[in-house]
This record gives sequence, C-alpha cells and structure tokens, in this order.
Amino acid sequence: MATSTFFLAPWAARLLSVLRIVVGLLMIFHGTQKLFGWPPSDHAGGATGLMLVAGILEFGGGLLLLIGLFTRPVAFILSGLMAVAYFMAHAPQHALPIINQGELAVVYSFVYLYIAAAGPGPWSVDAARTRTTDAVV
Repeated sequence: MATSTFFLAPWAARLLSVLRIVVGLLMIFHGTQKLFGWPPSDHAGGATGLMLVAGILEFGGGLLLLIGLFTRPVAFILSGLMAVAYFMAHAPQHALPIINQGELAVVYSFVYLYIAAAGPGPWSVDAARTRTTDAVV
C-alpha cells in the first residue's frame, strides 16, 4: 500500500509530536526517580556522581522534549545518554538486551536519535518559534 494512501499518513507529523511528548514525559519520571525518589523504586533518590548527572539530564531533557524546546540537540544528547546507560549498566551483564534488561535503554536511544533527525513535529515550542520567525521575515 502506498504511504500517501495509508489512512494515518495525514497524521504523521502530529504523531511525531505525540511520540516526542510521550517519551519526554516518561523520561521526566526517570529523572524524578533519581533526583527526588518519586516514583519509589529500589534505585530511587539520593543520586550522586553519574547517576546525578543522568537524573538531571533525564529530568531537564524530558521537560524540554515534553514542550518541544531545543528538541533536536536535547534528543541527540538523550540518545547518547541512553547509549551510555546501556553500555555501562546493561551490556556488562550479557551481550543480548533481552537478557541484560537493556531493551528500554536501546529503544529510548533510537527513538531519541529519530527525533533528533526528524525534529519536534508541529505541536512544539520549536515549531511555534519557527512560525513566528517566518512571519517576521
């Protein structure tokens, strides 16, 4: 079936915005867990060192992605963060993500890489800023 005739094709750009919003919100929770101990988990709160840096990037980056501000560079940084998280925390346990429980880090890394390449979508501060700049010129 041709992409142009697929019933969701007109929604592609908006669904990119929805994807960005959802993964941004989910990343905020990873950050709040490390920084504030909420939601509770075995590894919650009291982050120091690299976990503190990860928590700040997850919380701040997730918030920026949620609203769609500086989307491309933030998504690129978060993609790298998730790759580092995978190779530091999961890969040493086993080579396969299904066994080392690193699937989520891999998926996040590639979703963020896609967002860095594709952009924020139309429902974002970045898109609104671009429209405003285009209107002024």
